[in-house]
Amino acid sequence: MTTAHADGLRRPAAVPGATREETSAPPARGRRRRRGRRSPQWAAWAFLAPVAAYLGVFYAYPLYRNVDLSVRHYTVRSFVQGGAPFSGWDNFRQVIDDPAFGTALRNTMVFTLVSIVFQYGLGLALAVFFNRGFRLAPTLRALFLIPWLLPLIVSASTWSWMLNSESGVVNYFLHLAGIGTVDWLTSPSWALTSVIVANIWIGIPFNLVILYSGLQNIPAELYEAAALDGANAWQQFRRITFPLLRPVSAITLLLGLIYTLKVFDLIWIMTRGGPGDSSSTLATWSYRLGFGSLLPQFGPGAAVGNILILIALAFGLLYIRVQRRQAA
Repeated sequence: MTTAHADGLRRPAAVPGATREETSAPPARGRRRRRGRRSPQWAAWAFLAPVAAYLGVFYAYPLYRNVDLSVRHYTVRSFVQGGAPFSGWDNFRQVIDDPAFGTALRNTMVFTLVSIVFQYGLGLALAVFFNRGFRLAPTLRALFLIPWLLPLIVSASTWSWMLNSESGVVNYFLHLAGIGTVDWLTSPSWALTSVIVANIWIGIPFNLVILYSGLQNIPAELYEAAALDGANAWQQFRRITFPLLRPVSAITLLLGLIYTLKVFDLIWIMTRGGPGDSSSTLATWSYRLGFGSLLPQFGPGAAVGNILILIALAFGLLYIRVQRRQAA
């Protein structure tokens, strides 16, 4: 039933006795709106699911297994069949009481600190140099990325050949200069230095790329104003470049620290942690305990790995605390 209105249009007549809610439009639109609100949430969960699965399978579960290995007494049989007895902190006590622990910890600290200082210093110097923007800067900058792009096994094998005592190119040039042969990889005095030099060479391109990108974000107007005030190049670097580069420098040093702490393949290929324990680090010692003998010690090897994780975690928490203080 319809009724005519003054505008000439016919509209449905109100049903006698019907309420306003009954004569209104059906609630289908409200349902559609609720479904539309839910769909972005489902889409967000769908995008997060692969990342969560990846982190769970490749990070959370291996970490759990490593902790489980470090608190149980595993043998080859129990590692395969299960049923290893709980040992608590015994594996950690065994590791800390081992005389090799002090040597591995000291070598790890020396290897990490020296590598980071030289990688950052040389990377920063190269970044400032390339930031001047001369003609061959892009080409040379690309060439400096080669050590970073090469697989570590290739880089380590190349350095092993170069530092070979009998046929290495380094000793060849030393012989031409009248200097005697140096046992770079087989001498306890030079083994750690050799792997440090190789690691510095590999890590410079990473620092160069990150620091160069940070320099690009510093406004050129600041340097122009400083030059007008009579500031020389060193004063500009000290008063402008280095302070404004601190946030980028902090994350660069943290990533370099975490990466250098876990370096294993480079040292293992070049010296296998030897001769003796002269170039052994926590990473190589953990591998040697767990897989380097016919009677592997899975528990102590996992305990050394967990100690390494705790060291990296401590530096990460320190970085977060410093960043919060600066933000406040």
